[in-house]
Amino acid sequence: METRQKVLDVINELDYHPRRSARGLASKLTGNIGFILTDDHFTQAEPFYTKIFLGTEFEARKHNYYVLLATVGKTVKESREIPRFLLEQNADGVIIAGRIGSSWIEYLLRLALPLVFIDYNVPKHQISSVVMDNRQGANLVVEHLYKRGHRKIGFIGGDPDHPSIVERYSSFREAAMSRGILLNDSWICFDEPQAGMRNGYDASRKVLSGSDRPTAIFAANDAMAIGCMNYAKVTGLRIPEDLAVVGFDNIEAGLHVDPRLTTINVHREQMGELALRRMMEMVKHDGTVVTKTLVPVELVVRESCGVSVHELPRVAS
Repeated sequence: METRQKVLDVINELDYHPRRSARGLASKLTGNIGFILTDDHFTQAEPFYTKIFLGTEFEARKHNYYVLLATVGKTVKESREIPRFLLEQNADGVIIAGRIGSSWIEYLLRLALPLVFIDYNVPKHQISSVVMDNRQGANLVVEHLYKRGHRKIGFIGGDPDHPSIVERYSSFREAAMSRGILLNDSWICFDEPQAGMRNGYDASRKVLSGSDRPTAIFAANDAMAIGCMNYAKVTGLRIPEDLAVVGFDNIEAGLHVDPRLTTINVHREQMGELALRRMMEMVKHDGTVVTKTLVPVELVVRESCGVSVHELPRVAS
């Protein structure tokens, strides 16, 4: 014990830190976690996934781990190169944010690395995931619009193959029908290939161009909601007097439109933190238990749904 203490005293005196490569040889761990998302997610929804990434980064520091970020094409063939940390086997696990092609999933499964999805899941594969409560969010939106007197509510969405978008839409229908709200198919646009502002603009043109139009729109995300607001303004529809608009995600851009956007707040950093914790559990305990972590959401009420500035709660901004 005396010899061990002397060694520790010398280490503290010299402020010595072992090289990760040396520790890796002893523990067979690299000290790295890979973080993958597709190019289009990074460019089109950067504020959303950037905060998720920061959540993993902050949590990784607590575990003395590094997070290695890589963007890839939707499929393995579309990618210019495989992330180096995969080729060099320099990661103890991989976190995947957002939707990714099945070829990537198959590739990663063959590597036999611990995997955790964020904002995505694949029912046919048993892979741990961290997702927001889309069902709760859709119900909050419908309930709020219902209380504001809306009985003609439309929905615009993109990427109909994304589980989160699909769940928001199906939960919207369920919440509306449970309150006796009749849905009109002409008020639904669920065939946009993406979920950006331009897609929201185009979807709104399809939904709002008829004489019998909805009085409120629930958009699958904030980008589409802002696109909807842009279309409304171009066509002379007043928000919220003629049309109420509600989004989902609570990105910062929603605070800078006029009127400010009512939305569902998603705890993005927390999702990243939870994914990293699940990964650490899998790495340190060599576990294969699959978990699905559901992160609660909340409604953020602003002026786009017909609430005056004086009615806004202090926490709204």
